[in-house]
Amino acid sequence: MSKTYFRLIIALIYLFPTLLFAQIQFKGKVSTIAGEPIGQATVAVEGTAIGTSTGDDGTFSIQKMPQGKFTLVVRAVGYQTKKQQLNNEEQHVPIQIVLNEDNLNLNEVVVSATRYGLDRREAPVVVNVLGPKLFNATQSVAMSETLAYQPGVRVENNCQNCGFSQVRLNGLEGAYSQILINSRSVFSALNSVYGLDQIPTSMIDRIEVVRSGGSALFGANAIAGTINIITKDPIENDWQIKSTNSLTDGKSWDNTIDFNTSFVADDLMNGVTFYGMHRDRQPWDANDDGFSEITKLRNTTFGAKTFFKPSEFNKITVDLSVLNEFRRGGDRLDLAPHFTDITEQLQTSSFIGGITYDHYSKDWKQKFSLYASAQKSKRDSYYGGLGGSRETQDSVIASNSYGTTDDLAMVAGGQYTYNFERDVFTAGVEYNANRTEDDIPAYKRRIDQKTHALGTYAQYEWKVLDNLKALLGARYDYTYVDGSYSLLNNQRNSDQSFGTLSPRLTILYDINSELQFRGGYARGFRAPQAFNEDMHVTSIGGQQMFVLMGDNLKTEYSNAYTGSFNYTRNFGSTQTSLLAEGFYTDLRNPFTTVMTSEEEDLILQEMRNGSNSRVYGSNIELSVAPSSMLSIQAGGTIQRSTYSEPQVIFEGETSADDISTTRYVRTPNMYGYLNTNIKATKQFAVDLTGVYTGEMLVPHYQEDGTMLIKNAPDFMELNIRLGYTFAVKKDFNVEIFGGVQNMFNSFQKDFDKGALRDSNYIYGPTKPRTFTFGVKIGHFH
Repeated sequence: MSKTYFRLIIALIYLFPTLLFAQIQFKGKVSTIAGEPIGQATVAVEGTAIGTSTGDDGTFSIQKMPQGKFTLVVRAVGYQTKKQQLNNEEQHVPIQIVLNEDNLNLNEVVVSATRYGLDRREAPVVVNVLGPKLFNATQSVAMSETLAYQPGVRVENNCQNCGFSQVRLNGLEGAYSQILINSRSVFSALNSVYGLDQIPTSMIDRIEVVRSGGSALFGANAIAGTINIITKDPIENDWQIKSTNSLTDGKSWDNTIDFNTSFVADDLMNGVTFYGMHRDRQPWDANDDGFSEITKLRNTTFGAKTFFKPSEFNKITVDLSVLNEFRRGGDRLDLAPHFTDITEQLQTSSFIGGITYDHYSKDWKQKFSLYASAQKSKRDSYYGGLGGSRETQDSVIASNSYGTTDDLAMVAGGQYTYNFERDVFTAGVEYNANRTEDDIPAYKRRIDQKTHALGTYAQYEWKVLDNLKALLGARYDYTYVDGSYSLLNNQRNSDQSFGTLSPRLTILYDINSELQFRGGYARGFRAPQAFNEDMHVTSIGGQQMFVLMGDNLKTEYSNAYTGSFNYTRNFGSTQTSLLAEGFYTDLRNPFTTVMTSEEEDLILQEMRNGSNSRVYGSNIELSVAPSSMLSIQAGGTIQRSTYSEPQVIFEGETSADDISTTRYVRTPNMYGYLNTNIKATKQFAVDLTGVYTGEMLVPHYQEDGTMLIKNAPDFMELNIRLGYTFAVKKDFNVEIFGGVQNMFNSFQKDFDKGALRDSNYIYGPTKPRTFTFGVKIGHFH
């Protein structure tokens, strides 16, 4: 008897897997609504490792399916993800799966939410994505021209002379945002001063923006959020060349030519993409006073990204780019800078490169990455004025106002990811270093700053229930700042180290298949050091204004809270999405700059810890796409940015002359955008876009040495683009396009004039009415 029972047990052991995953074969086809097959779609059984992909004819076949009911998940690039419940009784009937087009890109893969790729709808935090479709619609040639087309984001110009721009997330100035290149923090403070204009859209695959509290994953300075620039990957063999020509106010030319091309091996084991841009922009004078409002600019950028797979489970990726930019603003631009009344001139050369090694386990559940990236920049600058003056002293200072800046930033680290059946664990360690040396001998100005930071992070994505996901994470940073900051006879030093723990908690709750709730908390910090605004020197009243580090600065901390509802639904073939998001950020020991005094014909601003402040409000975004022929997106922000007590921004001769405010300056309470794409025919496209900027407080320095706070008006800039594509032959198209940016010329009317102007008194749209036309040729969709 015992032998019989033993044999029966052995038989059941061998039979059990067969009962659980029977040799059941499912066949099917994935196609569009029009019945066209969709190749390379992934077909997987939810919650298991069972899956396959479709062939070029859209068909698939899966064996060893689970018993009973199960859910089949089908994904394809450019289409909405579809989940279909099945049971093994349907094995004899071929499955017909129809996918709708994802015209709103709600199902694309993003990496900025969790540091690994996942479906945008499944991301625990809200991720906005900007891509080539928007770059074309807005006629953008540089990154700075396209960032404002999402809620909570503004790009502003802060200087008439040099065109210094910065991006604000949820009302916080540029230094609060972490700008990443391919998820690496090598975009240093120096790059942030003019870098938004230096990165061409031709090198960008997409820009992912996470608003609020990204510091738990990406380290310091991500209090307002992260902007992750993902450069183009070689995916298929294609190429294109584009020439864009603009007339600013119908007077000044802005000519750009860019290209990108990719080559991929037939076995998909290696590939490379190249991209480049050359831009030549003439200066523009708004009020005929002989001083420019838009700078003269020449920019040349070239880059490449390549990958090599030694095996199916290993991948090496290398990216690099070089850029060279010359910009100049002021008066008499044909003369040497020291013979003019005002000149801000910069010659910048940068190299950015990185390498990543990815290793996957044979069951694809584990991924280990090693990476290193670096950026090296050199800048020759001139910040001076009144060289045309008859005063000998002014001429001597002007002739010595040349400066140099050397900047090196690097990051290296490793990351481990493990995919469980339902959950994902991520952990990593990374080292960041930055060395900045900035010298202007005429003003005895020198910044010599070294920062080192060692960060470790861990994160667990826990699927508590089928419809509830929690993301628990924390990052610990040990930071050391060694800085020397001098200006004239003022000397400041920083030699401190500290450790900071930044926890993060977010949840994603699927209330039903159409409505999602996301909520989260994150803690962030900023170390006392020189930020992008401090690398910029501006001219006010014929004098140069410098920022000097204050004594005994404390670390700035933040607590950020967010909550949002996202409603997505298809009404027939019409795809819709509505996002309503609330945010609240509490800042402790915030860094503020106070205009303090005039010293030896210089205006000094000092960085201090200000009174605590808070930024709160709501973002809303509505997207509608009846078909691939029409899509409409509109978003807006209503917010308040206030200090807990009046914050001094200007110190007069007596306390009665001080200027204080409880509101953030240069921060409107309302702003938003519009993006409408119409494909009238397969060849003819019309794009209507626009940006709204609400009223805001703007400081205005007066010639008598006092300051006023003015209320700037609101602006609505609207743009239109028309494009017609000729299909010359297979894989070769030609597009002719033209349009008008800021067609109603909604632009600042009260610029300061002459050599004694306040060049910081600038607000609103970055360009007046501008006419654009061009041609694009190559293999593109």
